Amino acid sequence: MNRVKIGSLTLGLDERPFFIAGPCVIESEKHCLKMAERLAGYAGRMKIDLVFKASYDKANRTSGESFRGPGLEEGLRILEKVRRTCGLPVLSDVHEKAQVAAAAQVLDAIQIPAFLCRQTDLIQAAAGSGRCVNLKKGQFLSPQEMEKVLAKARGTGNRNILVTERGTSFGYNNLVVDFRSFVILRSFGQPVVFDVTHSVQAPGGRGGSSGGDSRFVPYLARAGAAAGVDGFFFEVHDNPAEALSDGPNALELRRFPRLVEDILNIRRSLGRKQ
Repeated sequence: MNRVKIGSLTLGLDERPFFIAGPCVIESEKHCLKMAERLAGYAGRMKIDLVFKASYDKANRTSGESFRGPGLEEGLRILEKVRRTCGLPVLSDVHEKAQVAAAAQVLDAIQIPAFLCRQTDLIQAAAGSGRCVNLKKGQFLSPQEMEKVLAKARGTGNRNILVTERGTSFGYNNLVVDFRSFVILRSFGQPVVFDVTHSVQAPGGRGGSSGGDSRFVPYLARAGAAAGVDGFFFEVHDNPAEALSDGPNALELRRFPRLVEDILNIRRSLGRKQ
C-alpha cells in the first residue's frame, strides 16, 4: 500500500484509519471556521488524522437555483485561512482544468468529483500539480473500472492518490454500497476512502434538490470499519436541517466523535486490517 502525504499528515503508516470531514459547501467564512475549529478540537483530543473538506463551488447541483458557494477565489481564501488558523490540511474539489493551478496553490488535496471521474484532462492536470488527489468513484462505474482512472493519475508520476467509494446508482434516486468494492479498490495499491454520507444520498430525490437519510450513516460507517477501509469521509454540519447543501445526508457535528470512537474500537477489535 502506497503511503500518501496530505499537508503534514502521512497516511497509510499504521492500521489507524484517517478522516476527511467538513460541511458540503462553504456557507460563509464564519461558519467554515467554526466547523474547522470544532473538528480540529476533536482531532486533537482523539488523536486522529483529519483533513478538512469544504467545497468552494458546488457545480453539479440538481437545480440551477441552488446555492453553489462563494466561488473559486473567495473560497480558496477562506480555506487558506482555515489551514492557517486551525492547523488542518484542506481538501476541496475542482470541476475544470482551468481551476487546478489556483487550487494547488492553497489546497493540500484536490478532489475529482464522482461525476467527473472519467475526465482525462482534469485528472491529469490535478495529478500533475503534485498535490494529493482524491479520485471519487463515479456512481455509474464498477470498482474494476477505477483502475483505469487511477492509471491516468499515476501516469503523471504522482503516487499521492486516494480512491473513494461513494455508492452506486441503483434505480432512480437511490444509491447502494457493494462492500466487495473496498477489497477490489484496495488491490490497486492506494488507500481507499469510504464516503459514507454521500452513500446515503438520494440524488435528485426531492425534485429540485437531492434528498438522503442520515439515519443510516453510523451503520454503514461501522460496516466499513469492519471491512478494513483506510479512511472515512463525512459531510458534517452543526445544523443539518439548515444546511445549504446535502443537509439530509449530513452527519450532525456533535455525533462525529462518538462515531469515530466506534470506528476505532471496531478496528482495534480486529487487531489488523482485513
